[in-house]
Amino acid sequence: MPADETLDSILGGAISLFQPRRGYRFSVDSMLLGRFVAARPHQRVLELGAGCGVIALMLAHLGGPREVLALELQPRLADLIASNARLNDLATVRAICADLRARRIAELEPASFDLVVANPPYRALRSGRDVPERGRRLGRTETGAGLRDFVAAARRFVRNGGRVALVFTASRSAELIATLREYRLEPKRIRFVHPRASAPAASCLIEARADGGVEVTVEPPLWLHEGTGEYTAEARWWLGLETPLRNQARNSDASSAMR
Repeated sequence: MPADETLDSILGGAISLFQPRRGYRFSVDSMLLGRFVAARPHQRVLELGAGCGVIALMLAHLGGPREVLALELQPRLADLIASNARLNDLATVRAICADLRARRIAELEPASFDLVVANPPYRALRSGRDVPERGRRLGRTETGAGLRDFVAAARRFVRNGGRVALVFTASRSAELIATLREYRLEPKRIRFVHPRASAPAASCLIEARADGGVEVTVEPPLWLHEGTGEYTAEARWWLGLETPLRNQARNSDASSAMR
């Protein structure tokens, strides 16, 4: 293993994956999205901005869809997706290195996917502290593709009646819903994620349907931590943890902290 990479495990060791030691590393939010939405065996799935492929790998492992394509801009991360698919013997997962904003992507046909998933950068351009490392900056801040680019790409590649699922910062959830509806992606399920019961929501999980109806289900909030700092029982199930763990920053089984 190269010195600038780490080998981490998720879902109680069911999936192992390489990711950069420095720069962009997957977050708890990515794992939550991988649990929130389910892929079915006959379906084709596309992940946009896939990083090292954690969501794609989770969906392939948990749901067994017939094909999962992971689209990633950065060549190094696209190579890691391919390596991680081989490491976990998930032949249905394939990496594509391309910009989701490109007018044409040779390997992707419009309206050909049953499910499109993404964890777009949370921070609007020129908001918050600057992130010096380029890979991490692209994953966290809209210096490249932004929310609208991700939603436009999702609408382009999902079939009519197909699903689009995203995890995004709760502080911009109104913008997310408005943008989805602008692109005829009607929210059907929404769940807010809170660090603890007494804290405001930090992120939002949302599943929309292309040209769907207007009814939406707002699910009960997901609380990640007890007052003691331990994960709640429900959060442990979502993250595939068998025992409560206080500090995930150094624990490879849940990997990186939330962004």
